[in-house]
Amino acid sequence: MRPGCERCGADLAAGAPGAYICSFECTFCARCAEELDHICPNCGGELARRPTRLGAALRNDPPSSEGKYKA
Repeated sequence: MRPGCERCGADLAAGAPGAYICSFECTFCARCAEELDHICPNCGGELARRPTRLGAALRNDPPSSEGKYKA
């Protein structure tokens, strides 16, 4: 799970709602996903809500600390 929006750089915590991903796990915030009409600008795929990771799953498999941001 990437920690931020690739378009605007907004923080996207693994345990919080509001992130969207494509099948390649490109990651965008809700605002950017809406502005992109839920189409990934990288691959053309659909942007869907990213599931949250909570509890033991979050502790045992923490999200990535490496973000991708295209200014």
